[in-house]
Amino acid sequence: MRIAMIGTGYVGLVSGVCFSDFGHDVVCVDKDPNKITRLENGEVPIYEPGLDDLMNKNVEAGRLRFTGSLEKALDGADAVFIAVGTPTRRGDGHADLSYVMAAAEEIARLASDYIVVVTKSTVPVGTNRKVRETIAAANPDLDFDVASNPEFLREGAAIDDFMRPDRVVVGVESERAGTVMSEIYRPLFLRDFPIVTTDLESAEMIKYAANAFLAAKITFVNEIAALCERVGADVKEVSKGIGLDGRIGNKFLHAGPGYGGSCFPKDTRALARTGQEFGVPMQITEAVIKVNDETKRRMVEKLVDLCDGSFNGKTVAVLGVTFKPNTDDMRDAPSLTVVPAMVGGGAKVRVVDPQGKREGEHLLPGVTWCEDPYEAAEQADLIVVLTEWNQFRALDLGRLKDTMRTPRMADLRNIYTAKDAEQAGFLAYDSVGRVPMSSSGS
Repeated sequence: MRIAMIGTGYVGLVSGVCFSDFGHDVVCVDKDPNKITRLENGEVPIYEPGLDDLMNKNVEAGRLRFTGSLEKALDGADAVFIAVGTPTRRGDGHADLSYVMAAAEEIARLASDYIVVVTKSTVPVGTNRKVRETIAAANPDLDFDVASNPEFLREGAAIDDFMRPDRVVVGVESERAGTVMSEIYRPLFLRDFPIVTTDLESAEMIKYAANAFLAAKITFVNEIAALCERVGADVKEVSKGIGLDGRIGNKFLHAGPGYGGSCFPKDTRALARTGQEFGVPMQITEAVIKVNDETKRRMVEKLVDLCDGSFNGKTVAVLGVTFKPNTDDMRDAPSLTVVPAMVGGGAKVRVVDPQGKREGEHLLPGVTWCEDPYEAAEQADLIVVLTEWNQFRALDLGRLKDTMRTPRMADLRNIYTAKDAEQAGFLAYDSVGRVPMSSSGS
């Protein structure tokens, strides 16, 4: 199959590369000439493990190309995927569909033969019908179909998610469009991965419902964690105990500083807004958003307590600022709440993150970037584990303690234990959903 992919951001580039690895002829399109130049030179503009090797392999095989011209990409294409950004619109919480609609209008102007227009971007229910209306109005003579094909890619594991998905969701209205989509995903169908074929609205809703449910699981366990701290329970044991129930499952039950990233914050807000518009309030989702914001603020309170009630004059080492490990994505990361609060309170903040500096340098003004946790901890009053990169999972706590002015740790990912910190000689240790060392009689 011949595929045009509009957008070389996270979703578009990963999808385009993986489709080419299926054996399809893929042309990725982007309006940013600098990005196209970098891609043509073999440079991946995002951090995703394994993506650079897979991309270059398929470029060399002649199955993958990059261009700034949608007209060239559409020449002979069976399908064109819209994989542009849908950020939260300022003021009302809805998804900004301007990039999606602009792409639809451009497709209408440039396409000539039958084509399936596939929305890969995450869009509210009803968007694909608007895409159809937009294309039909701009080019009444064009023979086309619209399909909804939401993505379910986890940053840091996107290639595996694409190649071995839990499911592929395809919303179509015609048998002809269904045939094209079946051919595109034929390699997965032959390997018995589930393909869910449904209508446009259901496909759109599946994406939002899935992300809202996962966000709810994270937020639920974080709320339970707050109660665990008060009653003396251990949230890790509680999570294990409830996760063994097959109806609940053990995924997304890890207490921490709140969810962030490119999907959950944006999609929960968009779902809540859609519910308001249709007179069906998404009360659980709205509560999830509220509790998640409160969770991030609660982390700041923990850090203030560990700093004797004030950040002023303290030196703090922060380990990890991306919203999760194995990505450079800073969107809605807990660090964007926690770090500015410390800087604003008068702390000197040193940051270590394997991939976060590129975005973090302008998102986190006033911090000092370090290459090494031990360097960052030198003469520090507090060390904060904020993102659970593998590099931070086996630190020499004794060495850290020896370099710090007042050895205290806030382990917001529950990597270590109070016993670990006590044995290393720390004066105080706090985590999420467990009794802090300073309150346990240690």
